[in-house]
Amino acid sequence: MATSRHNIIVSVLFTLFGGPGIVLVYLPLWLTRFRVPAGEPWGQMALAGVLIAVGVAPLVESTRRFIYAGQGTLVPTTPTEHLVVSGLYRFVRNPMYVGVLIALAGEAVLLERRVMALYISIVWLVVHLFVCFYEEPTLGRRYGDEYLRFKQNVPRWLPRLKAWRGGDE
Repeated sequence: MATSRHNIIVSVLFTLFGGPGIVLVYLPLWLTRFRVPAGEPWGQMALAGVLIAVGVAPLVESTRRFIYAGQGTLVPTTPTEHLVVSGLYRFVRNPMYVGVLIALAGEAVLLERRVMALYISIVWLVVHLFVCFYEEPTLGRRYGDEYLRFKQNVPRWLPRLKAWRGGDE
């Protein structure tokens, strides 16, 4: 069993230099150079900021929840010891991925680049295929009936309006 300190370090490094960092920072930087068009309206920049903040929030919340409630990390090679079914996971099975897509939408609004719309579509497709063909089967094997019950009650992408109360709070 890894310590919380170890899980924090692994999760932070993975977030900054692995999947989330690559998808949210490094690839968009490469595609757009993060150049905001001259004369961009204040309202559009504000909307972009809100979308980015709303999108990053589930990533931060889920990272914390994986470390403390799940006693693991975001990294597939160092998974949680316990299935995480609390917090945002009571509403949607994949709040981190949904958040990343919302943050990318904010970047697209801010940067006004058509390539970002294509990029978001590709990211969503890759994530969807990863979830369907790797993550869900892996979680099913690892957590068995507990995951099956969670999967039957909490939607994959579009959040429930009312929190699922079947998990440990």
